[in-house]
Amino acid sequence: MRYRSTRGTAPNLGFDDVLLTGLARDGGLYLPESWPRFSAETLRSLRGKPYAELAAAVMQPFVAGSVIEQDFPQIVAESYGVFDHSAVTPLKQLDADLWLLELFHGPTLAFKDVALQLLGRLFDAVLARRRRRLTIVGATSGDTGSAALEACRDRGHLDIFVLFPKGRTSEVQRRQMTTIAARNTHAIAIDGSFDDCQDLVKALFADEAFRDEFGLSAVNSINWARIMAQIVYYFAAALALGAPDRRVCFSVPTGNFGNVYAAYAARQMGLPIERLFVASNRNDILARFFEEGEMRIGSVEPSLSPSMDIQVSSNFERLLFDLTGGNGAEVAQLMTAFRSDGCYRLTPQRMAQVSEIFRGFRLDDPGTVAEIRETYAATGEILDPHSAVGLGTARALADPGVATISLACAHSAKFPDAVEQSTGVRPPLPERLSDLYDRPERVIELPNDLNALRAHVRAHAKGLSVV
Repeated sequence: MRYRSTRGTAPNLGFDDVLLTGLARDGGLYLPESWPRFSAETLRSLRGKPYAELAAAVMQPFVAGSVIEQDFPQIVAESYGVFDHSAVTPLKQLDADLWLLELFHGPTLAFKDVALQLLGRLFDAVLARRRRRLTIVGATSGDTGSAALEACRDRGHLDIFVLFPKGRTSEVQRRQMTTIAARNTHAIAIDGSFDDCQDLVKALFADEAFRDEFGLSAVNSINWARIMAQIVYYFAAALALGAPDRRVCFSVPTGNFGNVYAAYAARQMGLPIERLFVASNRNDILARFFEEGEMRIGSVEPSLSPSMDIQVSSNFERLLFDLTGGNGAEVAQLMTAFRSDGCYRLTPQRMAQVSEIFRGFRLDDPGTVAEIRETYAATGEILDPHSAVGLGTARALADPGVATISLACAHSAKFPDAVEQSTGVRPPLPERLSDLYDRPERVIELPNDLNALRAHVRAHAKGLSVV
């Protein structure tokens, strides 16, 4: 399997180099040159398989030619052996046609664990064979950071630096990042928004001399391996409900567009997905886009669902690449205009393509509180705010008689204040995290300044030294 950049001028790479590189040299994101396709007969044969076995089968085409191809099934099995639920991503039925897909049974109680537990092991395996180190730099609006730091802690071939917006995560999210006692992990609070953090990371990657000196790589969903791993749970959920003989819809709480793009990728691979509902909070750039056909940056406003407090959804570039027929030059032009003008429009023909698959919806904070409260009263389920945005969207957009699966992206205990405000119940942390508030924190605060970030990474990363 070979991969190409969405902007068309970076060299095509194999899986190992895409994994280690993250962001393409031309600023684009990597995608497979072609989608593997699963026939209806093959999909039926995958029904009922344990999650790790299904995951290895779905992802195997993407790692073809990798140095870890033969070991891949074992790496996958180890990655999902650390989850608290035997099904890894279990389904829970709410009514006749509405389901929750629980993605929070990993070490940090968020859906990011599903991809990052695998990603950390893949990094270590490939780097061990190449006898080298990497420096991972990523930005998070809350959950990616803790999942990435947990997945990479104490791994001998990695240093990891995670930027998060100071004061804009929940206390549980922050503490899960700042209480990891590993010498190779670094939590950095930036005086700014998530988009500021993401821009700093992209600017650091754009400094090619620095990037080469320290072997920079990414764990954000700009890294193709993240998307690859997230594709699997769409297969798992749809097959459990009878695919390919039953079509389904998914409702996906969305910030950076990576999670819902993974669903789109599953559809491209032959999974019969009828519609994808893109669920936004008050930071509704995506909902506005699906209504108006114009992507226009607004200001980022804090909300009860902070992991979705985003205005620049980086992974949308991957969808643009498909919409332009793989025209990297056009994608690069659109993204340059977006950065300079703060907006771009799609042609009516391309919006028609988008509308065949995607629908957008927004749920503000009062709506989120109402969804948490009403779901708890009706079913006893306690939702976190992000999952509530997804479920509220599913209820608003679902077609009667069509199975709709709404993604539950985080454990309710990660956002206890919002849950208590909505239900009067303060959800406890699982026993293994019960001392989280007592653990000492390790965090550095930095201004929204590239030079400050560059200096900090230079002072603490080991670079490319052979291990």
